[in-house]
Amino acid sequence: MNDILQQIVATKHEELARMKQKKPSLRQALLDSPTGIIAEFKRRSPSKGWIKEDGRPDQIPLAYQQNGAAALSILTDKHYFGGHDRFIIEARQSGVTIPILYKNFVIDEMQVYEAALCGASAVLLIAACLSKERCRALMSLAHDLGLEVLLEMHDERELEYAELEPDLCGINNRHLGSFVTDVETSFRLAERLPKEAVKVSESGISNPQVINELRSVGFCGFLIGETFMKEPQPGLALKDFIAKI
Repeated sequence: MNDILQQIVATKHEELARMKQKKPSLRQALLDSPTGIIAEFKRRSPSKGWIKEDGRPDQIPLAYQQNGAAALSILTDKHYFGGHDRFIIEARQSGVTIPILYKNFVIDEMQVYEAALCGASAVLLIAACLSKERCRALMSLAHDLGLEVLLEMHDERELEYAELEPDLCGINNRHLGSFVTDVETSFRLAERLPKEAVKVSESGISNPQVINELRSVGFCGFLIGETFMKEPQPGLALKDFIAKI
């Protein structure tokens, strides 16, 4: 019995080591990429319903990687977005090696642990969901677990969260209350972010030319989901999008 117990404990140490091991860096991937596209696996939206109900996490994320994505975002919220933590596990098992953003409405430490356990490289923290002190605590935990943090802001009031110096600063062009999308949000807030920040524009990007315009004001990451997921083959839609940048 002791031999079996020792074997189990040894396995647990291996699992914890994998959880804490260095993940591929989302920040560096965006800085190194000529496109900076974070392609999102998103099966459902609260405002539009199912986008691709049968979308497979063991196929689409890998197709994104094969067709030029710098990184991936995978929705893990079940109720509103039809996601699951296992989608990241399945994407990794399919051969995905590029950084993966754990995208959910993170409000508790348990979710940060889940992000680390399922193989994500970074976790999304949303200023609108958290006090600054709560955000600071969750960011510290994420870093302890080897995760980077994409801190999402939407308006001028939330820009003070950039003082926490996250690994990446995101501007969400979609208002999370009304779900109205306006890419001008990124243009308006870009100059208000710290110059040294790695800036990511999120949502509402459907025109390749907008990528170039956003780059001109300091963005190097572009999170795009519905534009690709609504197509029959999201990976090929990404490839065609990149060709037009």
